[in-house]
Amino acid sequence: MANLNRLKIVLFEHNKTGKWLAGKLGKSPCTVSKWCQNTIQPDLQTFDKIAQILNIDVKELITSTDKVLR
Repeated sequence: MANLNRLKIVLFEHNKTGKWLAGKLGKSPCTVSKWCQNTIQPDLQTFDKIAQILNIDVKELITSTDKVLR
């Protein structure tokens, strides 16, 4: 599967872990791990919540379509 999100990279850039994010969202660490591995994708509302928690623009969480198509 293509890397559709940048969650793993963004968490690293903010010195945060998937476990930390899971706690903030009330999700299991396993679910967040799957998001970070691009095995499954969070829904748009969850992307928005993640962006708010990290105080970033939601666009920073999503891989550019140019990169996905290459």
